[in-house]
Amino acid sequence: MQVQKEWLDFLREQYPKGSRIRLTEMKDDPYALSPGSMGTLKYIDDAGQFHVNWENGSGLALIIGEDRFQVLPPEPQTLKFYMPLTAQLYGRDDWGDLEEYGNDLNGRDLRDYQSCIHEALLENQVPEEKSRGLMRWYDKQDGVNEKVQSIVFDAESRDGQLWCVAECKVVGELLPEEKEALADYISGQASDGWGEGFEQRAIDLEEGELYVSLWNSSNWTIQTEEEKFSPDSLTRLPDLCWSVLPGEGTLICIKKGESGYYPSDWSTGDRAQNRYLADYNNQRRGITPAQEQAMLTGSMCGWDVPGADPKWYEDKQQEMGGMTLG
Repeated sequence: MQVQKEWLDFLREQYPKGSRIRLTEMKDDPYALSPGSMGTLKYIDDAGQFHVNWENGSGLALIIGEDRFQVLPPEPQTLKFYMPLTAQLYGRDDWGDLEEYGNDLNGRDLRDYQSCIHEALLENQVPEEKSRGLMRWYDKQDGVNEKVQSIVFDAESRDGQLWCVAECKVVGELLPEEKEALADYISGQASDGWGEGFEQRAIDLEEGELYVSLWNSSNWTIQTEEEKFSPDSLTRLPDLCWSVLPGEGTLICIKKGESGYYPSDWSTGDRAQNRYLADYNNQRRGITPAQEQAMLTGSMCGWDVPGADPKWYEDKQQEMGGMTLG
């Protein structure tokens, strides 16, 4: 059955992947499920059929106009962004006074302070943030505002160090550009907004005062759990990256799997400045030069060529004696 594209677009927008399905009646199927059966929407195909992961293991699709069912909002999913923590600890001298200079602590040093940092992060929240957390201050009417219910900062110990974690409750699936916008918003709150006030607040300890920074200017990154801790995090392709257009030097964005590129609103008339912006944004999101080069090649030459695999550049780098990609 041919379904108009406009109708399909409407259905897919109204009923995103992850929506919950409650069956009322399934007609004309010898293997029909019983009324009240529950499942999760996988996708809507080009014929308008709803493909569902049913809780009983069935894979039967639903047809609008024949089957009767209810579509419930997707259950919120937790999306975590991980950021390195740093701090300064001001100890006390023999007279009990605070020392003039603090000791720099990194994520490994901070593992023993997880509990007190967690409590301090909770206490730093204001009443206005009770329901949506940091999303209370998000002022854009876009997909991020619509899909992200809340953001809360916390501290989590993982891989031998303590991380700042932005826990996001998300309904539906974020587009690559929405995920980048969310990461950019969290970065701003960690550096200049919420986090700037937090790092000026002393956490009282028996041995002195601890001042914790959610952001720092040295090799700071913000990555999702998959991006940071997946075994293949350095060899897989990111959803989106920044690069500089060969020849013109324009700052561009590249989306995984799409041909061509998107001009960036941040592009300047200076190729060197654009290169700096691309490197800064890629480094902030944990994207390596090999991943950027693979994304650029894939967008221009096809995603099935060897050059669209970051590992191809890493192998070439080893063959060249470890020379860094230019």
